[in-house]
Amino acid sequence: MLYSLLPKSQVKVRVLKQLAAAVSASLALSVTTSLKPSPVLAAGDIPPATKTSTQLAAKPDYSSQLGQLRTTVPVQTMQLDGGGVIPIAIGGMIVILVLPLFFGGLVVIGDREVGIVSKKFSFNGKSLPPGDLIALNGEAGYQADTLPPGWHWGYWPLQYNVRKESLTIVPQGEIALIIAAGGESIPPQRILGKYTECDNFQDARKFLKAGGEKGRQLGILTGGSYRINTALFTVITAANAPKHGMTAEHLKLYKIAPDKVGIVTTYDGVPIQDGEIAGPIIPNHDNFQNAQKFISGGGRRGLQEQVLLSGSWNLNPWFVGVDQVAMTEIPIGYVGAVISYVGKTSEDVSGAAFTHGNLVNVGNKGVWVTPLYPGKHPLNTRILKVELVPTTNIVLNWSGKTERHSYDSKLSSLTVRSQDGFAFDLEVAQIIHVGALDAPKVISRVGSMQNLVDHVLQPTIGNYFRNSAQAYSVLDFLSARSGRQAEAAEYIKAALRTYDVQAIDTLIGDILPPAELMQTQTDRKIAQEQCKTYEVQQIAQTQRQQLVRETALAEIQQEMVKSEQGVKIAELKANSQVKQAQGEAESIRVKGNAQAEAYRAGVIALGGSGYTALQLMQIIGDRNVRVVPDVAVSGNGSGGGLVDGLLGMMMWNQTSKNGENGGELPIIKLDKSQPAVVEPVAKLPAAKVNSTKSSVAKSEPVAESNLDSRAKVNSVASAANSEAVAESEIDSLFNELPFDDKSFS
Repeated sequence: MLYSLLPKSQVKVRVLKQLAAAVSASLALSVTTSLKPSPVLAAGDIPPATKTSTQLAAKPDYSSQLGQLRTTVPVQTMQLDGGGVIPIAIGGMIVILVLPLFFGGLVVIGDREVGIVSKKFSFNGKSLPPGDLIALNGEAGYQADTLPPGWHWGYWPLQYNVRKESLTIVPQGEIALIIAAGGESIPPQRILGKYTECDNFQDARKFLKAGGEKGRQLGILTGGSYRINTALFTVITAANAPKHGMTAEHLKLYKIAPDKVGIVTTYDGVPIQDGEIAGPIIPNHDNFQNAQKFISGGGRRGLQEQVLLSGSWNLNPWFVGVDQVAMTEIPIGYVGAVISYVGKTSEDVSGAAFTHGNLVNVGNKGVWVTPLYPGKHPLNTRILKVELVPTTNIVLNWSGKTERHSYDSKLSSLTVRSQDGFAFDLEVAQIIHVGALDAPKVISRVGSMQNLVDHVLQPTIGNYFRNSAQAYSVLDFLSARSGRQAEAAEYIKAALRTYDVQAIDTLIGDILPPAELMQTQTDRKIAQEQCKTYEVQQIAQTQRQQLVRETALAEIQQEMVKSEQGVKIAELKANSQVKQAQGEAESIRVKGNAQAEAYRAGVIALGGSGYTALQLMQIIGDRNVRVVPDVAVSGNGSGGGLVDGLLGMMMWNQTSKNGENGGELPIIKLDKSQPAVVEPVAKLPAAKVNSTKSSVAKSEPVAESNLDSRAKVNSVASAANSEAVAESEIDSLFNELPFDDKSFS
């Protein structure tokens, strides 16, 4: 058991060193004991060097005479007995090895060892008190004091048993738990032994003297090497944790991840007060790493208000348990109304005007008056509840549509009844807004945003539309939809203001009246629209006619312009002809007067018949009147005159062509039986013939022009009248001539 706890290499080296030391010591002792002193001789009595040691040893002992030899030089020699070296060496080894152990009580403790001392008996007869395991006053049993590295005397094997233990090593990043086998009993109200100042459990005497308690300890060992009295303390590390019903993870530093918060539950301390769900915050215990300060400060077992933030912590798993949860995140566009279930009960700070709930300062029990703004907050969600309140506009639909926030998931279209007894569905959308500073008031009043929708908005808006629908018929409600919407917006805005909620707008969606009523309304509307369609079509046709008329006018505009210009030209020509006719008439009148005067003079000079014959011949000559016919057909009374006439005409036509070529025209004579008809002379005036042709020639252009202008007709008529007047005047002149019809018979 001497080197049982050391590595084998160290054990071999130490054993070899100890054997070498023992051998050297035994040899030295044997040599010393084998040397015997010889009597003091004079210089002359010294035997020669050739004498053996046996001879020297056989000499008589003259030591008694030394005092008498005053004049001689005292010389003492040592004699070596070669036969006694080996026994002496063995004896020396026994003395070196056995005597220190049995008679000196030597115990050697290595550098990385600790000696656990157990006393087998006590010479003074003291024994341990009942219930004690460790001796403090030399009693038999395990001793409180351990042996540090080095040589220790007085620990005789017959009385002491020294067990060498290796140092207790706690790796970095781990902790070690302690179980004390001795000490005072733990009080019933606690489950862990109090922490005692004992150099990290390396001084068992201090632990026991200071009132250390047996059992599981509040104190822990952090990374390092310790000389622990394993007779009093059991050390649990990650290496031996399974032997004690634990896992290696329990003996490692507790790490809290970023963006996480540790909710702490303590297993020791004073019980939580009645009416509380968590222990209050205790100062100066280094985030539950100093368990004794937590207990001494009045810490309570159970759920704690204080939380652990991100990091690594030396926590005693027998003392605390940690549950990691995510930090409370307040998104952009929201605030968090905090409801605290712990803290001091303080006075209401909401003011006298707010009578529907209480608001408290931050840290007290109740609804905090100050909300949490967007960000991440390390809150203990076991003792605090955060209600998210949107600070942006919220749209709530009383229809089949659900917004992303899902506050309106339980809302449906409103069924209302009109004044005329028809039930119809109404879809409504309400836009609301809750201010950041009003959020705690809203939560204090209704508890949550969902409660606000279910318990405030739904009955308020539903009842309003049910009441307002009864004042109108279905068709009136449909036709006056915008008016109903404006009235609803004003009413709901005032109603929600009392709940610290702003009503932004109220919108009426689809109105679904009964199908049969809607069909009637639809048919009526279709008929009205058809009437409007017909009116529009009629207007379109009228416009089309107007367009066609305008198009035709545009097309004949050129002709109309030409016609107008033609009328104007005709009027000008007519006026010109009138003027010309008037001039001709005046000329004829003048000529007639002059001719009449000439006629009178001629009649006077030639007589009436002579002058008339003269004038007639002159007229026939001037007019190229043929006296002899071109074709003369004579008949013999056989009744073939018509045929003869036709044959004569054909011959005339044939010969007329020859006449144009210089031939002569044939003369056909009539029979005497066919009397010749002689036209009276008075009916063949030259002026009359000319005037008739002139009249016909002038009337043909007017007829061919196909103009409806009245001015042109009048001009032609006036010209004809003037010619008629001229003819009448000429006839009157002929009537005045002094001849009768008998002159031509």
